[in-house]
Amino acid sequence: MNAALRSVVRSANYHGIECVGFYRGYQGIIENDFKPLEMRSVSNILELGGTVLRTARSLDFHKSEVREKAYHNLKSQNIDALVVIGGNGSITGANVFAKQFDFPCVGIPASIDNDIYGTDCSIGFQTALQTIVESVDKIRDTARSHNRLFFVEVMGRDNGNLALYSAIASGACFVIIPEKEFEITNLAERLKTGKSMSKSSSIVIVAEGNNYGPSYKIAEDLTEVFDEYESKVTILGHLQRGGSPVVMDRLIASRLGLFAVQALMSENYGNMVGIIKNETVLIPMQDVVDKQKTINENLYMLNKIISR
Repeated sequence: MNAALRSVVRSANYHGIECVGFYRGYQGIIENDFKPLEMRSVSNILELGGTVLRTARSLDFHKSEVREKAYHNLKSQNIDALVVIGGNGSITGANVFAKQFDFPCVGIPASIDNDIYGTDCSIGFQTALQTIVESVDKIRDTARSHNRLFFVEVMGRDNGNLALYSAIASGACFVIIPEKEFEITNLAERLKTGKSMSKSSSIVIVAEGNNYGPSYKIAEDLTEVFDEYESKVTILGHLQRGGSPVVMDRLIASRLGLFAVQALMSENYGNMVGIIKNETVLIPMQDVVDKQKTINENLYMLNKIISR
C-alpha cells in the first residue's frame, strides 16, 4: 500500500496536482485527520510493509449522516477527489460515498486474499504468498526429518487463492479451500497413495474459511481413518500480513497508483483500477461490489494433477 501511495503522490505531483493523505482511512476523513503530501513526504516508504497512513475499520462511515460530515470536511479543505486504496470494504465505501454526493472517487485494490473482482492481482497478494511459501519450506525440513504430516493454515475466509497458489508453489500434497467441498476420506486416499510410493512426509495447505472446520479438527478427524503419520498443525495467522513487499507487489502498486491519477484526470470517476492480462483496466466500482471473484479452475486442476 505504501508503494501505491508513493506512486499516487508522485504521479499527481508530476501533473501539478496537490495531495493530502488521510490517516486511518475513512475515519481520518470523518475526523479531519490529514497531512499534505508531496514528493519528499513519500520518500523511503517503498520497501515498508503495512501503510504509513495506517488504517482502520470505520463502522461510523456506514452511517449516512457521518458520511455527510466526511463530505463537508473534504469540501472545507478544497479536496475535490479521492483515491481509495483497500479491499472490498474500502471499495464499497467509496462506491456508496461517490453516489451519495456525486464525488469523484477512484479505487485501488489492496488485499492479500486476492479476492477483489476486476483485477488479476491485488496489492499484497504476492508478498503474503511469498511469506507462506518460505514458511512451508522451513516446515518441510521438520516434516521430512521426523516423518510427519503438517497442516499449514493460511488466511482466506471466503477465498482460497492464498491456499491454492501456495500449495502449488510449495509442493503441498493437498489443498483445502472454501470454494470446494472437502471430505476427510479424500485426503486419506491421497495420503495412502503417497505412502504406497514411499513418501515419508506430507504438507497440507488449509484455508481458514474452508467448509469442514479448523485445521485442528481436520487433523484430529484424519487419525480416525488414517494414522500412519504423526500430524502437526501450524497456523501462520497475521505473519502473512507483514513484511517488506516483494518486487511484483511494488510494480503492481506503482502501476495502479499512476493509473488512478490518470483516471481522475480523464474524469473516469466511480471506477477501480486493475490489471488484467498485464494491462491496466478500469472496472466500475459497482461491478466490484456486486460480483464475486471465482477461483481459477485451471490452477485447481493443475494442483490435483501434480500434487502427490
